[in-house]
Amino acid sequence: MGRETDKEKAMLASVLNAIENGIYVISRDFTVTYMNDKMVEMFGQGLGRKCYEVINKSNALCPWCRSDRVFAGESFHREVYIPKVDRTFEITSSPFKDLDGEIFKLGIYHDITRRKQHEARLKSSVEDYRRIFEHVAVGVYISTKEGKFVDANQAMLDMLGYSSKEEFLQIDIIKDLYLFPEDRRMFQEMIERDGRVVDYEVQFKRKDGSPIPVLMTSHVRYDHQGNVIGYEGINVDQTQRYRMERKLREAHDFMNKIVQSAPISIMAADLSGNIIIWNKAAERTLGYTSAEVIGKMHITKVYPEGRAYEIMKVLRSTEEGGLGVFPPQPVLYVRRDGKIIEGHLSAAMIYDDDGNEAATVGSFVDLTERIEMERALSKTQEQLLQSEKLAAMGRLTSQVAHELNNPLYGIMNTLELLKTEIPRENKRRKLLDMSLSEIVRLADMLKKMLSFSKPEQEIKRPVNVVTIVDEILMLHEKQLQEHSIKIKTDYAEKLEDVYASTNQLRQVFLNMVSNARDAMPEGGTLTVRIYAKAGFVTIEFADTGVGIAKDNLDKIFDSFFTTKSSVKGVGLGLSVCYGFIKDHGGDIKVDSRQGEGTTFRILLPVESSSKVFPKKSDKPSINI
Repeated sequence: MGRETDKEKAMLASVLNAIENGIYVISRDFTVTYMNDKMVEMFGQGLGRKCYEVINKSNALCPWCRSDRVFAGESFHREVYIPKVDRTFEITSSPFKDLDGEIFKLGIYHDITRRKQHEARLKSSVEDYRRIFEHVAVGVYISTKEGKFVDANQAMLDMLGYSSKEEFLQIDIIKDLYLFPEDRRMFQEMIERDGRVVDYEVQFKRKDGSPIPVLMTSHVRYDHQGNVIGYEGINVDQTQRYRMERKLREAHDFMNKIVQSAPISIMAADLSGNIIIWNKAAERTLGYTSAEVIGKMHITKVYPEGRAYEIMKVLRSTEEGGLGVFPPQPVLYVRRDGKIIEGHLSAAMIYDDDGNEAATVGSFVDLTERIEMERALSKTQEQLLQSEKLAAMGRLTSQVAHELNNPLYGIMNTLELLKTEIPRENKRRKLLDMSLSEIVRLADMLKKMLSFSKPEQEIKRPVNVVTIVDEILMLHEKQLQEHSIKIKTDYAEKLEDVYASTNQLRQVFLNMVSNARDAMPEGGTLTVRIYAKAGFVTIEFADTGVGIAKDNLDKIFDSFFTTKSSVKGVGLGLSVCYGFIKDHGGDIKVDSRQGEGTTFRILLPVESSSKVFPKKSDKPSINI
């Protein structure tokens, strides 16, 4: 190198500095004798220093150093990552001699850090795509146009029941995969015409031949000349979706059956008032069939004029039941035949997922029969109350008349005696006759009062007590249900008739049921048993109510005694009932436990029996 001219050296230095690779030269003792600008840029100025100090910032030879072999005449090319500068290089090491014959090592460092990073990213991407291909939960495939699979992921094999990919890649797509071969031809026509197919539903076959619904999304694969060579895409198993859709249909059908089978009228309308739901009970109650009203009739037609708009006003108000709620309240409906129906309506607004009004739904309970029965019951109760009052008045009148009769007859006898002592022509005799005549007239008036206080006897005839009890229970059934009271009955077979007044027995049984209802304000059970024993038919009314206090048991059959409010009674019910039963030759027995319930047993002699219940006492039997 010492023989080179300065001009040549400058030119050589310019050439070497223009090269993008780092170039350096070291002598046998590892001293750096030359570095171009790129080498200095990468490792810093190192002329006169040891190469391992410059390159690897170390006091020992670099681990990848092969200088001994280079100085022996070999050349090397390798990739090296140098941690000190965090770069990867392609290093070329070659020996050369200068003009004096001295051997040097020429090192060329080509920075490939970016390329290696790109390769790493590319490799990572390929691995990621392959990992996605293999592990995605849907079937992924690549196939030829002729009908063979080139590749498929594990999900595709699992979905179709194949354990070996090699076996799967050998199947004939048209014959072994498609349940209906014409679907394959249709698929090819669409994908080659449009370049892709999105969400194409088709039926595949599993390895065992069982069908499987699949949703295909695929696109065409072309060669470098633009010819179609195959297809690739994904296949999604629709079995679960079909199963869910079937369950949804079943749930919808079930809910529809519930609505249609509900014993109360259910109807719904959209926001324009067009009817969209009309169940069987609504058909029976209002006389319109669902085919006549759904989508054809406005909801306002089933209400009296203006009432539908009032209901909508309540639904949109926050005052009564709250926004979107129409609380249960009496409403009138108009039947198809124009008849007005009384009942209770409950309604609500239906909202969509965004909270917007979508429709209204209502349930209507026809209370016509119940209201009529309540009116009949109220009338019967009023009649019973009137009977109680009249009976009490009669007894009071009878007692007063009896009390007055004794002194009146005493006065009459006294006057008769006085008449015998006074001559007829005496003026005092006329006064006595006048007084006696008035006393007789007063006695006659009391006699008429006694006759009035004893109403005519009810007509008695053979009657079946089961029939009468059933009528009373049927009359009270809905009322008891509203009070959460259950009715249990136990009637013996082949019961004989009793000789009784039907009207009076009705009043007695009605009183028993009413008392049981009042004794169970929180609900309970009323058990009615009818059986025959020892020539008597026994009608037993047992409640699970509050019971009767021990101190009141011996007073419950007294006139005017009551534990109820004045609104419910005047304390004459049981007194009158006992009078009726006693008049029939029967008896009433009472068992009661406070807090557990009360049982009334009414005994009536059977028609064929001549036995009359012994009248040991004017009071019924009471057990505590």
